[in-house]
Amino acid sequence: MNKNTLNILMEDPGWATALPGVEATAEKVFAAVLDHVAACEDIDFLRDGHNITVNLSLSSDEEVRNLNRQFRSLDKPTNVLSFAAVDDPDFDGLLAQSPDLELGDIIIALETMQRESAGQNISFHDHFCHLLAHGLLHLLGFDHQDDEEAEYMENFEIAILRNLNIDNPYKEL
Repeated sequence: MNKNTLNILMEDPGWATALPGVEATAEKVFAAVLDHVAACEDIDFLRDGHNITVNLSLSSDEEVRNLNRQFRSLDKPTNVLSFAAVDDPDFDGLLAQSPDLELGDIIIALETMQRESAGQNISFHDHFCHLLAHGLLHLLGFDHQDDEEAEYMENFEIAILRNLNIDNPYKEL
């Protein structure tokens, strides 16, 4: 039986106040994403029983801005950043070497999340779940570089969130 692990680092202590129980919520989203994608997609490392590890950093706008500047040449914060191992040219070699697979890192900015959830009139909890699912899908190889990819990825997000009893974040208001 495979053992999947979500390592959570709370870099900004404001997360504990903004979303009490954030760790348990993150674990539920992590499991829901892996379960849904494994049921709907033919991804070898999910089907073959690799032990998946993901690192989640609950961070601040300042840290995300620094990472965005360093890795994307954008001098501003964003809501979520994902650094996926599937983007590594040696990814297939990593799969062959071990049953343990570190899928990548997700960093979420607290202040941006707070502004967005307030501005969009959605709960912070639901917005967090959506962006974590979005980041996890990136780690699994999903992307949204064109309209077709975006629609495909959004449909996965909608289905995963529905399984978590969260409304479609893309519906017209």
